[in-house]
Amino acid sequence: MSRDWSEEQLRRAVERLSDPQSFAEAERVVATVAPDLQGVLVSALGAGGWFGESHLSETLKAATIPDEDARLTAIRGLLTEETHIGMMVGVAVGWAIREDLAGISEHADGTEPADGNNAADHTENPLPSENREGEV
Repeated sequence: MSRDWSEEQLRRAVERLSDPQSFAEAERVVATVAPDLQGVLVSALGAGGWFGESHLSETLKAATIPDEDARLTAIRGLLTEETHIGMMVGVAVGWAIREDLAGISEHADGTEPADGNNAADHTENPLPSENREGEV
């Protein structure tokens, strides 16, 4: 199941999440599967090189900068970058789940779509290529 969404539709959907009640409902739903989602995030970050040698090296480099202000700036930069990547992975996972659930609801009898397309079968590493092992 794939649908093309206009930029305007996506923008409005994101705006709706700015409403505390809308976000609280989304958060409640996600909290029920949070442990499983955390495993997906860790797996995706690992596959993208975020726990690899270069990331560990950059973390150690930032943590051992002698100047306290420079050290805090470097650590904050790494945390910000990792948070952004985590958010992108989260959105990619949410999108894949939505596609998978939409396919399930369309085929409530348990059969697969006639063309064999299943969103879960077509997930790829959601991390941008610029954040793979060897690059920080």
